[in-house]
Amino acid sequence: MTKIYKSILNVACLLSIFLWMGCSDQFLKDKKNYDNLSPEIYNDYAGASLRVQDLYLRLLPDVNSGLSYRSTSSGKNDIQSQSTEEFSGLSNFVSPDVTLTSSSTLNDWFYVNKATNAGPWGEIRNCNDVIEGVTGSTLSETQKKTLLGQAYFFRAWQYYLLVKTYGGVPIVDHVQVTDVNQAKELEVPRSTTKQCIDFICKDLETAAGMLPARWDDANFGRITQGAALALAGRARLLYASPLFNRADNAERWQAAYDANKKAIDALTTGGFGLAYKDAPGVNAAGWAKMFYEFNSNEAVFVTLYNKVHDDNAANEIYRNNHWEQTIRPANAHGGGGMSATSLMVDLFPMADGKKPTEVGTYNYNPLTFFANRDPRFYRTFGFPGVSWRFDAASDPTSLGVDYPYSGANYMLWNYSWYANSTKQADATLSGYGADGLGLNYKGIYIRKRSNDFDMTTPTPVCMYRWSLVDNRQGSFAEGAMPWMEIRYAEVLLNFAEAACGAGHPDDAVQVLKDIRKRAGIQAGADGLYGLSSDLSSNRAKLFAAILYERQIELAFEGKRFDDMRRWLLWDGGANFGQISGAPSSWTLTGFSGNTCSYLGVEPFNGKRRDNIEITAKTFANEVQGADPIKASRPAPMDLKSDLSTQTNALVSFYNTYLMRKTRQGDEAGKVVSFKPQYYIIGLTSGAQTNNITLLQTIGWQDVLHGNTNGTFDPLAE
Repeated sequence: MTKIYKSILNVACLLSIFLWMGCSDQFLKDKKNYDNLSPEIYNDYAGASLRVQDLYLRLLPDVNSGLSYRSTSSGKNDIQSQSTEEFSGLSNFVSPDVTLTSSSTLNDWFYVNKATNAGPWGEIRNCNDVIEGVTGSTLSETQKKTLLGQAYFFRAWQYYLLVKTYGGVPIVDHVQVTDVNQAKELEVPRSTTKQCIDFICKDLETAAGMLPARWDDANFGRITQGAALALAGRARLLYASPLFNRADNAERWQAAYDANKKAIDALTTGGFGLAYKDAPGVNAAGWAKMFYEFNSNEAVFVTLYNKVHDDNAANEIYRNNHWEQTIRPANAHGGGGMSATSLMVDLFPMADGKKPTEVGTYNYNPLTFFANRDPRFYRTFGFPGVSWRFDAASDPTSLGVDYPYSGANYMLWNYSWYANSTKQADATLSGYGADGLGLNYKGIYIRKRSNDFDMTTPTPVCMYRWSLVDNRQGSFAEGAMPWMEIRYAEVLLNFAEAACGAGHPDDAVQVLKDIRKRAGIQAGADGLYGLSSDLSSNRAKLFAAILYERQIELAFEGKRFDDMRRWLLWDGGANFGQISGAPSSWTLTGFSGNTCSYLGVEPFNGKRRDNIEITAKTFANEVQGADPIKASRPAPMDLKSDLSTQTNALVSFYNTYLMRKTRQGDEAGKVVSFKPQYYIIGLTSGAQTNNITLLQTIGWQDVLHGNTNGTFDPLAE
């Protein structure tokens, strides 16, 4: 037995299966890279398990990372989210001044490095190595299945990330040579998108047949049968969507329906479901809790984090979730927070489930936007006059904090004031923020997925350190909140969308009702939770209702960009004729020839994203301590209690002392301009240079063939 194999066995004895205790400080405490080992490693279950463990460490999505071939969008204002309603700022995808080409500096999820096996193809090689190593090992059949199911899933996951970006890619299902002198074997041509989707789903169905319905708590976070099938359902839905299904092919919708139904059945068997479905709690407290709870029934495909603190930054054990640090306001010693756009604030339903633009029980006032909203609103946004407590009972002055309160009493008063009306009216200028926020304040904060102290009593499962002492990463950074890349509500919504497409509208409507009931929306006399009564008889209207529900339920979870791509929502698919070389099959013949008009929504191209600022009507010096309305503040909204009486006091305060100002988000004079070739990204020139068999996508420059237009058709079967 080789020396390296003996070494890894020693590590295995230390780690064992307890690596997956998500809220334990032992989680991933000895994170190491276990690839490139002797084949003998696979003949020992402990050693082979560590090779599978390495796949988790390398390929689990990471909320702390930027977009890459490993990590999807996870809710931050990245280039994808800045192309949607969620964040302002004209990303390169939607800037009218930028035209992306195969030579642009754009994240390359495809790239190949033959010398180091880095990038997505290196990760696929790792998966193939585990699959071949375990298959050819002397392990028992039961042991093989347990390990292989996880490896097949991660290979499919890596391929899914590639295919949703590029369409068809090369399929490599075995370990290729690594000698650069034999690089020809690496030059595999692109398969069709259909072949890739089928390959992904075959891997996932194979994985599902090998995996348990649910692991025990010590192994929570490992891939289950339901997780594999849920990803297959997501892949089938992608292929059934207008992006790839321009003719609205019924067979694709039925395949997506069957796949997602199978996933739901498996997840139900494993005890997964809508968390707090029958106990929404006060102001969607149950809905909010599931985002930070360990071993939630909502968590289908989940990345776990810990609260381990280590002063050695070179160690690889850092698996802390920094989301709380990112979203907390600066006067709580957070990272300064992120601004929600006015589009998102005005988009959420009212308490009766009706859109603010629809006739219902409540009238919407843009100034008092917080009144009578969908309970999820209060757990998604932070605004002036709401409590947002955290676990820090110490006197803040002892920690060097001047403002404003101890953590247990923290309230957000992030309004501003100006010295004069000229400044107040200027959309490019900011005033001075209350409670020591100064110039570092946001009009409306993103609050979603916060480990709100109001909901963590008596003792939270996963807590955040809040300290300015002996905390190298800063306040709130050592978070153990899991990240759910796939959660049960998304699986239900995937199923609902497929059901609508396949002609099963009643299934889809029931999903919408279940999700709204869990959120705490008022049922109404008709028991429809604000939904239109004609959804079952109007396919287009039902599709629109499902996509709207996704906007609300999955807001700031990194899903909106993919939804907008799937449904061509920047232009409705009207501009494919502008793409040089696009065949007639690219023209939308289904969905009334334009998805936006079909759904009854406005194309997103041509729109602006601006932000909200809540500012005092009274003028004062723009300096600390000059707050002109501080003495008139009411008690803040306490989300632990019913809001009906609290809302009136805050509404009165807003109407008397505050006004709503539009703050410039997107650059002045410019609007969203998403070009039709961006719906399916082309290969970079580097990717083509490294594999001369790769044909470029239609609409993108082919550097291997005289910089001509690409010829690869991602829609061809």
